[in-house]
Amino acid sequence: RAGESLGRVSALSGDLGALGVEMRVYGRPPQLERAEGEGGAAAVAFSTLPVPFLGMRLLVAALFALVLAAPSFAADLQGPAHVIDGDTIEVAGQRVRLHGIDAPEADQTCRLGSQEWRCGLVATDQLIEATSGRDVRCEGRDRDRYGRIVAVCFVGDTNLNAWLASEGWALAYRKYSLDYVDEEDRARASRKGLWRDEFIAPWDWRRGVREPANDNVAGKCLIKGNISSKGERIYHIPGGQDYERTKISTAKGERWFCTEAEARAAGWRASKR
Repeated sequence: RAGESLGRVSALSGDLGALGVEMRVYGRPPQLERAEGEGGAAAVAFSTLPVPFLGMRLLVAALFALVLAAPSFAADLQGPAHVIDGDTIEVAGQRVRLHGIDAPEADQTCRLGSQEWRCGLVATDQLIEATSGRDVRCEGRDRDRYGRIVAVCFVGDTNLNAWLASEGWALAYRKYSLDYVDEEDRARASRKGLWRDEFIAPWDWRRGVREPANDNVAGKCLIKGNISSKGERIYHIPGGQDYERTKISTAKGERWFCTEAEARAAGWRASKR
């Protein structure tokens, strides 16, 4: 056991030394001489570290090991992209989910007049066209629950996430980020992409919704300007916690807004939820 203790202590000392942490021996307790006689230097090296000091050093080593073992989300990926759907690609063998946007699912349909069209497939084709034959560079932010890298990706100087939202092929994914709300607002105002007519938000489609909400129609503004019981003017954006249950009564002075900038200019503030 003395040899095993020496091995553990030596390994720990080496690990800490490599990390710039020095292991010191504190004190020589009375049992030192007995330890030297029974187990030699190995037992001495281990027994001369008081328990609090040893515990702290083990904790430091464990924390450093966790840091070193954790995957780096900030590392860039670069190379040709294989497009999975309108907001998911594969670069350098890694599956990447585009940060801050949500595109229609590959099998999703939308309406244009009385006709249905494969908006999910078209959104996917748009991303294929934007990345075909070109290197894509992705800056990792996080990993989602499916193990995909969540990233902002570029072709040259073009931010693909922002481009998809500004062209109307994806919505700002407000549940996770407000980074591309302005791009979505511009697409809505210009009636681009999905905003040409009726559609179902991708997050609702995944829940099984197959009929668009009455307010989710091109030409109608989606931001709800509510007046609370205390007289506060609060606006709610699609995807917000209280959006679905908020009802608008124009008779009470409540109204719809096309953009958040418009709502703020009119005196409304954003909901905190």
